[in-house]
Amino acid sequence: MDDQLSMEQIDVLLRAAVAAPSMHNTQPWRFEINGTVIDVFLDGSRALPAEDPTGRAMRIAAGAAVFNLRCAAAHLGFGSGFGLAPDPLEPDLVARIVLEDGQQLDPSLKQLYQQVVRRHTSRLPARPAPPAADSRIGLMQAAIAEGAELTWLQKTDAARLTGMTLDVDLREVGDWKRTAERSKWIGGERAVDGVPSSVLGPRPAGYTAPVRDLGVRPADRSRPRAAFEADAALAVLSTDHDRPVDQLMAGIALEHVLLAATRDGLTASFFNQPLEFDDLRADVQHLTGKPGFAHMVIRFAHTTQHATSPRRPLADVVPGETS
Repeated sequence: MDDQLSMEQIDVLLRAAVAAPSMHNTQPWRFEINGTVIDVFLDGSRALPAEDPTGRAMRIAAGAAVFNLRCAAAHLGFGSGFGLAPDPLEPDLVARIVLEDGQQLDPSLKQLYQQVVRRHTSRLPARPAPPAADSRIGLMQAAIAEGAELTWLQKTDAARLTGMTLDVDLREVGDWKRTAERSKWIGGERAVDGVPSSVLGPRPAGYTAPVRDLGVRPADRSRPRAAFEADAALAVLSTDHDRPVDQLMAGIALEHVLLAATRDGLTASFFNQPLEFDDLRADVQHLTGKPGFAHMVIRFAHTTQHATSPRRPLADVVPGETS
């Protein structure tokens, strides 16, 4: 293969990368391309110090971007080797991807590339059709393939997790830092980042519900209400350890799971507010009946999502790149 990527190839790779999910759609990444090597960095200017003080959510987002890059590379006919957190002396550098000749092409990544632009978070009520058994198994296998574990919660455990909403809400009462942070990133009309009002979905008609009401602005707090499913299909994504590299692995596994779910006709949303408090995060992991560290709580459903969250121009995430 050539020592340099064409502008068209770079465009395909980066548009896939920035399509990855991130907390509050902050898109906390930047990329550097040197020949056939792509470095993924954290963008500290997009940190969430109140809700993500350790940067775990940022690293999960970066891991998701890594997986999308690899899918795009396969689509272009390249294999991809990668290393996570390759340089401890440069902590913002979290991954390095090396594009290789097509002899090492992963066909499963090439197939999932088609789902990158189709994947969107949906905060709408689910239709009465839970994920099929073979789909559940397939999503578990997708997580295992990336060194993580996806555990589907039983009905009683899912209800316990949903019930943690009350504890979280009480802890957040009067926490102006969290409120201000959400006001910065959530609501209104947004052109390049954050979560616009158009994708917040309806407010839950009952308390508690298996969705997170992110709205904090007065207009968003008065959105129409709707009834959500009583028996939500909730799954916990976890890893054995909780080092920065494990959080990156969790992000890679997350995106593999989400793209596989999209392929299966499922949408996903996140119910992560208990994970923002260490004791509740441990309680969530306990619900799985397994050791490890919970990183994401995912609600899978059959829904339709028309409105989507915006993405930053490529010029903002790569020095010298134009969109």
